[in-house]
Amino acid sequence: MKTAIVTDSTAYLPKDLREQHNIHMIPLNVIFGEESYQEEVELTAEQFYEEIKNRPHLPSTSQPAIGKFVELFESLAKDYDAIISIHLSSGISGTYQGAVAAADMVDSAAVHVFDTEISCMVQGFYSIEAAEMAKEGKGADAIMARLQDMKRTMRAYFMVDDLSNLQRGGRLSSAQAFVGSLLQVKPLLHFVDKKIVPFEKIRTRKKAVKRILDLFDDDAKLGAPMRAVIIHGNQESEAEELKAELSEKYPHVEFYVSYFGPVIGTHLGEGALGVGWYLK
Repeated sequence: MKTAIVTDSTAYLPKDLREQHNIHMIPLNVIFGEESYQEEVELTAEQFYEEIKNRPHLPSTSQPAIGKFVELFESLAKDYDAIISIHLSSGISGTYQGAVAAADMVDSAAVHVFDTEISCMVQGFYSIEAAEMAKEGKGADAIMARLQDMKRTMRAYFMVDDLSNLQRGGRLSSAQAFVGSLLQVKPLLHFVDKKIVPFEKIRTRKKAVKRILDLFDDDAKLGAPMRAVIIHGNQESEAEELKAELSEKYPHVEFYVSYFGPVIGTHLGEGALGVGWYLK
């Protein structure tokens, strides 16, 4: 039985990694005024962070059209018996629901849709694991069961460096942003029940990063094989340095570096940093 793996662009899996694991990607959209761009296809993360410096307003974002899902699923159905479509949390986007609706319209293959309840490269970990199992010839039911099991140990915490994007996007009042910036507050966020919620408020970037690493250490010090990712908002050199430092300290952990691309970066802004991980 051949199973295809699909994810959306907010997994922020680099193209070479997608090709290596034969993961198919459907892009979300970023809209500047009248111009719409498919992230990871027509707009890279680097281009996005450069673009928002020159714009008075943040872009809006939108999920893929259901027709795009149907088109992709029907194309894959020509070569695969089953399709597993893995998406960002249904609590922050309608992408998952769009995939479910499209799955009902496709008769030529069994389409299974999975809500990761999270986003970014942590979502990508579900896609990589699914692709590895599909390559081994595992069926869709076994893969879906493993994805569900992964949720038990999947963790992600991220820090917002600049509160202005949250404020400009309507997720934080002007007064809160003003007071927060005066106090150098760096909110730590995480996903709970599919939504992004505050975890702690921490003074200074340095302390916020240390707190994330302490949370990571709570799981990593147990010595079990893990995968982890450092995710950055246009701060690649900092993320690579952190990866090198952590790889030396935790040889049993397989580390990746990824980024907050245009859709997620619209809300978190430049300078955001996160770490996500799970037990293999």
